[in-house]
Amino acid sequence: MLDHLVYAGPDLAEAVARVKELTGVTPAPGGSHVGLGTANHLADLGAGAYLEVIGPDPAQPPPAQPRPFGIDDLTEPALVAWAVRTTDLDATIAHARAHGFDPGDAIEMSRETADGELLRWRLTPPSRPGTLTPFLIDWGTTPHPTTRGLPSLPLLMVTGAHPDPDSVLAVTDALGLELLVRRADRAALNAAVRTPEGRQVALS
Repeated sequence: MLDHLVYAGPDLAEAVARVKELTGVTPAPGGSHVGLGTANHLADLGAGAYLEVIGPDPAQPPPAQPRPFGIDDLTEPALVAWAVRTTDLDATIAHARAHGFDPGDAIEMSRETADGELLRWRLTPPSRPGTLTPFLIDWGTTPHPTTRGLPSLPLLMVTGAHPDPDSVLAVTDALGLELLVRRADRAALNAAVRTPEGRQVALS
């Protein structure tokens, strides 16, 4: 099932402001990814999923390695990736590999919340920019972010665009997922959300 959508930008405050401008909803502070040079804000998409707004953390020095999701190369905020939740990450990786898709090895991750709590989870490497390949995440015993009273921004639909839709469908089929993908010149994710006033707004 969908765990979260990643909306990334070269400036975190600007990315949060863009979401607020489009939807009227201000994502809540999440926390810092220590060592990665990033921080995030979150909003609840409903049905156990959330929106992660991520960008450079002004409280951290520049990391030794590139920031995830191609953040260092972005010139404006964009919907860049999607994550799929599993309760058995190792088994899901093995199943995907047996069906022709290698999501990569599991890695340990953590984030310090705004109130100092350390959250831990496991995931496969974040998606490469320019692809629609999801990454996998397993929260283990860590309470899911949607249990933390996030501002609501109901998700209506997620679709994709890609120069080679069949290559994306091969991946989603290997994971037992469904994603509507149209042919286009470049890869892109598009999400339709409902604002508090009932308007439908696109994030892309």
